[in-house]
Amino acid sequence: MAKKTPKVRQTIERDSMLDELIQNSPSIIMPKAGTLVKGKVFSLQKNQILVDLDGTVTGMISGRESRDRSNTIKKLKEGDPITAYVIEEENPEGLVVLSLRKASQEKTWEDFQNSYQNGNIIEVRPHEANKGGLLLEIDGIKGFIPVSQLAPLHYPRVNGADSQRILERLQKLIGITFKVKIINIDKENGKLILSEKAGMEEQRRNALSKLKAGQKVKGKISGVVKFGIFVAFDGLEGLVHISEIAWGHVNDPSDYGKLGNEVEILIIGIENEKISLSMKRLVPDPWIEAAKTFQVGKIIESEITRITEFGAFIKLNDEINGLIHLSEVTDDPSIKDIGQILKAGQKVRAKIIAVDLEEHRIGLSIKALEKDKEEGKKTKKENEKKSEDASNNEIASENKSTKDEEISSVKNFPGVSAKTIKILENAGIQSIDDLKGKTKEDLLGIEGIGEKTAEKLLALAK
Repeated sequence: MAKKTPKVRQTIERDSMLDELIQNSPSIIMPKAGTLVKGKVFSLQKNQILVDLDGTVTGMISGRESRDRSNTIKKLKEGDPITAYVIEEENPEGLVVLSLRKASQEKTWEDFQNSYQNGNIIEVRPHEANKGGLLLEIDGIKGFIPVSQLAPLHYPRVNGADSQRILERLQKLIGITFKVKIINIDKENGKLILSEKAGMEEQRRNALSKLKAGQKVKGKISGVVKFGIFVAFDGLEGLVHISEIAWGHVNDPSDYGKLGNEVEILIIGIENEKISLSMKRLVPDPWIEAAKTFQVGKIIESEITRITEFGAFIKLNDEINGLIHLSEVTDDPSIKDIGQILKAGQKVRAKIIAVDLEEHRIGLSIKALEKDKEEGKKTKKENEKKSEDASNNEIASENKSTKDEEISSVKNFPGVSAKTIKILENAGIQSIDDLKGKTKEDLLGIEGIGEKTAEKLLALAK
């Protein structure tokens, strides 16, 4: 056998040592796509980061993958530890393709999963709105707050559920911070369903347990509709019905408050989770004073404020209106609408015919004035007739007295006039017997008795 040269022996020894080194070296584990890896930054450029992964392979983060929610790239420096998401195990340059954006997203998903499982409240800010609710995105994860899951203060209450007005209301909520709970999570499709109502459930429950009728609270107007005003407070919401807004007639609730206005309200009823509120009961009831001012029989002259088919409302003062029912205007069966006779803004005179303080109603009548007028005429005629009758009776009485006097005179002084008899009576001569013993001269001595009358009287005395 040929003897090995020193050079050959060296080569064999080196290869043997290399094989032994390889066998004794730890196995190289290549990062797998879809996993998180840790390493150290050894090169940092504007939009590219090179990462040493356990001294075995090099990872690269570049482009949009270097931008995450926390803007980590601006805080890094060489030698800093870093956690990244493996997008590709090896690119053509032999580098592992990594992502800070995806790593942040994975961390965010992990946080979301934890919050969902534990019922934690998280804060989010919507960046867009559609007719169904509010949209947001965090680390590429899309979130949605449906309209039905908004808390009372943000719920878009509009008349007739007008979709365009709902959208306008929702657009005003963009950029606002919401405290929500995750009620559904879909990692596969990268979506979350969020609820502001659920986020405020505990606060709402606590507030409701302490709420009592008769309590005054402050809140914000969360909705104005044709039948009343909604007010949100302490995570709760109640309704001020149109009948509880003001003591007088309320035509349009929006005249008494706008969305977002702060108001003080009175709790007047709690039924399960339905809360009834009042604004008018926090001010004195004007009807108490009305009881003194507006009494049955009083005549009012004022302006018609509103016309309905069944009647006209007349302004009594700034807070109280009275009603003139159609039946108190005319008896004409052909008139079915009071608007055929009266108009809003018209001034009328009417008589108060009914006052119901408990129901806050005052009834007036125009017909009653006409009736009073007719009765006045009738009374006047009756009084005139009575006066005439009395006068006639007086004359008749006087005539009867004169006649009786004449009859009496005839009996005492036959053929003598009443005037002469009156003169004789004044002279103390009451009967024919009183003439006996009188001379002609005696009788002529009485003023008003002439010679012929004296002779006639003397003849009666014989």
